[in-house]
Amino acid sequence: MTDIRRVGVAARYSDLVILGDTAYFSGYIPETTLHGSVAEQTRDILGQIEQSLAEIGSDKSKLLQATIWLADMASYDEMNAVWDAWLDSGQAPARVCVESRLADPDYRLEIQIIAAL
Repeated sequence: MTDIRRVGVAARYSDLVILGDTAYFSGYIPETTLHGSVAEQTRDILGQIEQSLAEIGSDKSKLLQATIWLADMASYDEMNAVWDAWLDSGQAPARVCVESRLADPDYRLEIQIIAAL
C-alpha cells in the first residue's frame, strides 16, 4: 500500500498531497501582486509554482495537468502570453482554462497543478 503524504494541512484542505510519484497541489493565488494586472499575477503564481516544485525535487517539465480559473475570460490572451513564455517547448501539461468568480475580487486568476516527482 502506498502512503499518502499531506503537507500544509488546514481544516478544509492540504497545500499539497503526494501519492507515490505524483504531487497534487492546491490552487495558487497571487501573493505579491494582489492589485496587479493578469500578466503580473500570472508571473507571481508561476514563480510560486516553480518554487513549490523545486521544494519537492520536481520542476515545470514534470507538470502533468493544470487547471486555470480566470475571473474574466477577456484576459485569456494576456494570461497565455505569460504562460507560453514560461513553459519550455514540448513540455506543456494537459490543461483546462475556465472563467469563474474567484474567492477575492482582486484575484484575476488561480492555478492548480498536478506534477510528477
